[in-house]
Amino acid sequence: MDISKQSVEKIIAAVGGKDNIIAATHCVTRLRFALKDENKVNKDNLDKIDIVKGFFSSNGQFQVIIGPGLVDKAYDIFISITGIQSATKQEIKDAAEDNLNIIQRLVKTLADVFIPILPAIVAAGLLMGINNILAGKGIFFANKALIDVYTQWKDLSDVINLIANTSFTFLPALIGWSAVKKFGGNPLLGIVLGLMLIHPSLLNAYNYGEAVTKGTVPYWNLFGLKVAKVGYQGQVLPVLFSSFLLAKLECQLNKRIPDSVKLLFVAPIALLITGFLSFIIIGPITFTIGNAITYGLVFIFEKLPLIGAILYGGFYSVLVITGMHQMFLAIDFQLIASTGGTFLWPILVLSNIAQGSGALAMMFVSKNEKIKGLSFTSAISAYLGITEPAIFGVNLRFKFPFFSAMIGSAAGAIVITLNHVKAPGIGVGGLPGFLSIFPQQWSIFFVGMLIAIVIPFILTLILSNFKGFKSSDSTNKESLENKKSDNEESINYITKENEIILSPLNGKIIPLKEVPDPTFAQELMGKGIAIDPSDGVLVSPIDGTITLLFQTRHAIGIKTDSGVELLIHIGIDTVKMNGEGFKSFINQGQRVTAGQKLIEFDLNLVKEKSPSAVTMILVTNVDDIKSVEPLSIDIIKQGNELLSVTV
Repeated sequence: MDISKQSVEKIIAAVGGKDNIIAATHCVTRLRFALKDENKVNKDNLDKIDIVKGFFSSNGQFQVIIGPGLVDKAYDIFISITGIQSATKQEIKDAAEDNLNIIQRLVKTLADVFIPILPAIVAAGLLMGINNILAGKGIFFANKALIDVYTQWKDLSDVINLIANTSFTFLPALIGWSAVKKFGGNPLLGIVLGLMLIHPSLLNAYNYGEAVTKGTVPYWNLFGLKVAKVGYQGQVLPVLFSSFLLAKLECQLNKRIPDSVKLLFVAPIALLITGFLSFIIIGPITFTIGNAITYGLVFIFEKLPLIGAILYGGFYSVLVITGMHQMFLAIDFQLIASTGGTFLWPILVLSNIAQGSGALAMMFVSKNEKIKGLSFTSAISAYLGITEPAIFGVNLRFKFPFFSAMIGSAAGAIVITLNHVKAPGIGVGGLPGFLSIFPQQWSIFFVGMLIAIVIPFILTLILSNFKGFKSSDSTNKESLENKKSDNEESINYITKENEIILSPLNGKIIPLKEVPDPTFAQELMGKGIAIDPSDGVLVSPIDGTITLLFQTRHAIGIKTDSGVELLIHIGIDTVKMNGEGFKSFINQGQRVTAGQKLIEFDLNLVKEKSPSAVTMILVTNVDDIKSVEPLSIDIIKQGNELLSVTV
């Protein structure tokens, strides 16, 4: 497919014209714009452009999906038309961040800090749930825990509890590492800062209230200045603000101190200044602010539980769309530290389930086989705690399932809020989320879960009749069939009836609909499957020619002898890594054979620096084929049969 100058001109006009574009770049599939005003984007016109497969806004960047092998041509034409200087990925990122308002910047900062430490927190939450089953009274025996009856399990429970509590006990150290890294400092100093704030010689924050009542709070006397000798166990804001100060101090000192003596002066000075200010100013102030936020939320949910449940339960999914849900992780941690549990996390679990039920109902409503498949897999994903495919791929697309899920989530939230359901830690969402709840509250939580399952499902079925969805769905199907008929003349040469695609990776099979990126989950880039890799070696899945090798080495295109066009995309948003950790063994235009090594990548680095290492294997010329069928499930090895392409 050729990219015409006229199509690119239409894209420029649709995003608000040249004057609305601050900077632009591209990845392997998308044009990425930093715009002055996204309100000037004419989405209706953009959607009508033939080469545009989709678009969305994320973190201040407006992204237009073109496709592999085409986007670079579109970008070259864009540069020639506008005369705008080619920008790097970092320049676009910086320009996009400048385009964010203060709330968006705050949300993005919190997300950048907390997302890297989520694996440790989720693992701790799940282990805590397992320990709750062992140590919770009344689950299996009246007024007794499992370990009370089977005492040989007690030590096992103690070990699990120790492992589970480690992440929460040393939470300031985890936050310090991630926050200092985010703010541009040495993350190891962030760990030291976090551990310093919970040093054993300090009064434990959990005992602070009792010490104040008894008048036994210890103090330092710093030349006449009394400073409370108090730790910040479980606190978020003190270490967050202190990390910002530490990182900025370190950066300034690195600029001013000669390289020969940096090791002797930079870290000690930065830690000393930050340490003093943390205990004298930052800690006491942010500790007070954190407690005020906590007590404010507790007041709302205790005195006005209906309002709190309806607002958070009903609108949590809206927060997911905006990305603002990330900031509530900090509040969850604060609630756990201050009150011993969070009432927000159980509501989040119900919201996941409700969105899954809305998507599941669409499987019974739709006549379109593609929508049916997408609805089912998205529902399963949401029931397991990953809602993005359900929200972006199905529910928002048709709107009424999304609103049905909001209503069901709010109804379930009312029930569990009125019964004071709490979670002692953060675990997974969706149906397994009950493991994160105090065992004594499981029965009422299951009632809330049932409400979150049933109400969205039934409401979606009812509203589909009022919306006349079935008839419009049939129209859409007919339109798609007509479009396919119109494109039959442009079919590439493909002579074989079946093409077997082998696995290029070792790892675990992931359905495409469960990939945490709407571009891939909605099959905008093509049909196929995803693999969560267990190592960092990617080999060719088939004999063919390398048609695309992106300069960052995170994506590669292969065309088989029979004309099937494949795109292999390593990880999500790995374009931002700018090639770090990737090494290629082939060149564009080179002939390759199945099993030949193509790319090596640092799997741990990809997991650290990108949202996910899940790798997509896609057939992109979908108009030229009849079907793409998976041949494997669960665990797969390199060279095993992965996909069957029918032409």
